[in-house]
Amino acid sequence: MSLTQGQRVKLTQDIALADAVAGPSGAVIGFLSLPAGTTGTVERIDDQTPESHEVREYERLTSLLHDYGHTMPEASKSRLEEEIATLEPHWTAHQQRGTPATVRVRLDNGFVLDSTDQTYLTAL
Repeated sequence: MSLTQGQRVKLTQDIALADAVAGPSGAVIGFLSLPAGTTGTVERIDDQTPESHEVREYERLTSLLHDYGHTMPEASKSRLEEEIATLEPHWTAHQQRGTPATVRVRLDNGFVLDSTDQTYLTAL
């Protein structure tokens, strides 16, 4: 599911914000968590797609082939196509992973979750 800025969302599962919270005497008085179903609004979406060296190289070489392949000597063009073919499985795997993103959500109770994995949220 892809979220958009300004979209209303809710948490799909409980999120613990802190372990045990201690009072002034050191005694445990509770813990802080947000329950599933807590609603809020998406403020920002950050693309966190890590690209491996192989993926960046695949993009660079395919661009080179597309832009200058018609002017290359046949041997150079063939070698470039072979290199692209060896990197293609990395590119395919990268494409299948999709675009992992983190989001900043301002919850209705005033809390702000930043850099939250979007899989913990669902659209209302």
